[in-house]
Amino acid sequence: MENPQIPVKPSRKWHCASIDQALAWQATTADGLSTAEALVRIERYGPNRLQQAQGRPWYRRLLDQLNNILILILLVAAIASFLLGHVIDAAAIVGVVAVIALIGFIQEGKAEQALDSIRNMLSPQANVIRDGKRTTIPAEALVPGDIVLVESGDRIPADVRLIEARRFRTDEAALTGESVPVEKQSHPVGADVDLAERSSMAFASTIVVQGNARGLVVETGRYTEIGKISELLRGVEKIKTPLLQQLDRAGRVLAIFILGAAAITALLGTLLHDQPAADMFMAAVGLAVAAIPEGLPAIVTIGLALGVQSMAKRNAIIRRLPAVETLGSISTIFSDKTGTLTRNEMTAQAVWLGDEQFLVEGIGFTPKGAFYRLHACGEQETECVDMDSAQTLSDFLCAGVLCNDTELHQQAGQYQIYGDPTEGALVVAGEKAGIKTSEVRLQFPRVDAIPFESDFKYMATLHAGADGQRVIVKGAPDRLIEMCDSVATKQGTVAIDRNEWENRIHELSSRGLRVLAIADKPAAAIDELDHHHLEGGLRLLGIIGLLDPPRVEAIEAVKRCQQAGIRPVMITGDHASTALAIAKQLGFAQTQKALTGREIEAMSDQALENIILEIDVFARASPEHKLRLVKAMQARGGVCSMTGDGVNDGPALKRADVGVAMGVQGTEAAKDASEMVLADDNFATIVSAIEEGRKVYDNIRKTITFILPTNGAQGLAIMLAVLSGSVLPVTPLQALWVNMVVAITLGLALAFETGEKDLMARQPRDPKAPLLDLFLLWRVIFVSVLLLVGVFGMFSWILNQGGSEALARAGAVNMLVTGSAAYLINSRFLINSTLSFAGIFGSRPVWIAIMMVMLLQMAFTYLPFMQLIFGSEGLSIMHWLAIILSSGMIYLLIEAEKMGWRILEAKQK
Repeated sequence: MENPQIPVKPSRKWHCASIDQALAWQATTADGLSTAEALVRIERYGPNRLQQAQGRPWYRRLLDQLNNILILILLVAAIASFLLGHVIDAAAIVGVVAVIALIGFIQEGKAEQALDSIRNMLSPQANVIRDGKRTTIPAEALVPGDIVLVESGDRIPADVRLIEARRFRTDEAALTGESVPVEKQSHPVGADVDLAERSSMAFASTIVVQGNARGLVVETGRYTEIGKISELLRGVEKIKTPLLQQLDRAGRVLAIFILGAAAITALLGTLLHDQPAADMFMAAVGLAVAAIPEGLPAIVTIGLALGVQSMAKRNAIIRRLPAVETLGSISTIFSDKTGTLTRNEMTAQAVWLGDEQFLVEGIGFTPKGAFYRLHACGEQETECVDMDSAQTLSDFLCAGVLCNDTELHQQAGQYQIYGDPTEGALVVAGEKAGIKTSEVRLQFPRVDAIPFESDFKYMATLHAGADGQRVIVKGAPDRLIEMCDSVATKQGTVAIDRNEWENRIHELSSRGLRVLAIADKPAAAIDELDHHHLEGGLRLLGIIGLLDPPRVEAIEAVKRCQQAGIRPVMITGDHASTALAIAKQLGFAQTQKALTGREIEAMSDQALENIILEIDVFARASPEHKLRLVKAMQARGGVCSMTGDGVNDGPALKRADVGVAMGVQGTEAAKDASEMVLADDNFATIVSAIEEGRKVYDNIRKTITFILPTNGAQGLAIMLAVLSGSVLPVTPLQALWVNMVVAITLGLALAFETGEKDLMARQPRDPKAPLLDLFLLWRVIFVSVLLLVGVFGMFSWILNQGGSEALARAGAVNMLVTGSAAYLINSRFLINSTLSFAGIFGSRPVWIAIMMVMLLQMAFTYLPFMQLIFGSEGLSIMHWLAIILSSGMIYLLIEAEKMGWRILEAKQK
């Protein structure tokens, strides 16, 4: 859908235009714009920044807290109470609603502000030619027609048509998903080439990894390629999480039931007992106030907020509270490969020389690891290679270091490469063999070089040495095999067998390795190296297989996901064979076939939905493909997470039930689209987050099961009193007090319970399953009846002892609260027994909550101003002994009911 805020702008194919034509289209020259013209253009095109969605103002966020049917019913009840002259009741109801809304407002505000500082997508500074001089300006001040200068390490500040490019390569993984840096040049390319093949363009927010360039700014801000993806994000519908859906459904059903019961009760009270209509209306209001769990939304919010804090300690930053719960429902994780499942660090894994084959130990850029010789049968020697006796291997690795522009440095204990990761792998391999890069390059100084060009598929360097000059060539193995006449072996130089080498290349490629070949030849005394110097006489030194290694933690994380019934799915821009090989190493379940982006495009939505459960690897995928995959999975009933770090992941992150972005290597667009950010970029962290999400949902479920009986007992007590024509044992105001103190003390305690041992051995929870199943519904009814009996019993007993209605109601309220405190201990385990020291006293939060609620009840019972507001009187020691004994009886009866369930489960097994 077109965004109406973006003005219509003519689209030009800058990548296929000549340099002169592009300059003419922008009405500029290679010497850049004047300052005056730049000011005119920034008024026309706007600043060079991405358009950001407007956040909710604080007052809108506050009002949204009231958008709940249970809260709305209470507000209506408050208005009605005020109109009937019950000002204190109305004020109390409004006060409780305000407290609940404020808690939700504060917690949601913290979540929205957690990562508001990560929106800086574009390079903050840019080097430009203005008024014929080089100068540095804020990147936001760039306009179409500017001439920019970029070099290695810079972030491209806008979409640029290259005018000059000197050995220029950019890392476009964040935009296209391509894990290997892309070579750029200034010549026009075909009009219909894909985005990843537009080598005459450099795109905003991509990183320069090699060389320098001068370019013409052709698009800025929201018109750039990254800006288009940003607009795609803005148009993606956001769906509700399972818990919110269930709470909405439960709230509507509960509201209808409570309102119906209140109306019928009031009507029957008027007709059967000739009670005044106004009194019966207030009784109905009291029933509604008593039965509605108005504290429930706040408790769910706080429970989710506690999950946020717990996950932050485990490096998972939650941006939206409901995502904590949704993680417990995740059934599929769509994950980008580069930098998420893999380390985004090329590593040499295999070397194949003329008559020898070696395995290379170690992963990443740390130069630690040995070489092991492989026999023809594939058997590996147990002893590592002695480099002093492996001259052909040493020569091969030296050549790889010399025909190379990358350097390896150690900073703060970490090894980093400066340059192309592929070349970095060759440097690291050399260092593992004891070859010091700086020393070798000094020993064989470079005279000249031919940079890698896609037309020739190789790089060549000319070096001086004691035995004369030597040319080293590194490049695509199929191209070098065609150029070589011979092969280096331990016995000397032999003729090349091209079929044999093609088979070797295929074998390494089928393992998911990127294969490079290295060759050399002696050279005459020349000063400038040209392509014709490479014609004939090349000797193949060998081939090397490079792997972007899987994260070690990701392998274990994939295994844990599968044990938990969660299906990891890889989506990558890499080739299918490479993706399948990585998937096998990671332990993915379905690695027989990979589906490519072209195949996805040829499928209808229905066809994609039919096959989505059968494929675990998707290759050559674009942002639109990823979005379709997530939608297809959701159409099959799956709850999806999408993990990724690039802008290309953004739309799927937004659509997914939980979008998970990388915090270190991730782009700000990905973070902004996500619900969760991994602070350590560790895929394994998501497994910890899922475990935490399951624990949070369990605790919320226990909390709901605990709170509802309190409301149920109060509502039933008022209903029975009206229907029997007797005095109300609990007034509406007292019912509201009980609801609030139970919600803010006892109700929160279960949110701090630790997770049960089998959390990650369960299947994902069905998001369509009811929040209260038949078992929990029975438990709510059973406990409600027990509390009802306790409340009516205490109320009647005190009246029969000659006590006043105020004293009897004080006893009934304290009986309800103390009985609820006893039930809180039961609720620590839904089925298992708490009849042990650990079961009763093993939870510190539970006992803190019990002490807090009893202090509040002491204030309710004995403070004069509280007695005035709530109409209560002080209880005697005998009353308290009766309340404690009754509460203990309730506790034991519930434990007996749990024992019955355990016996029933044992018989079924």
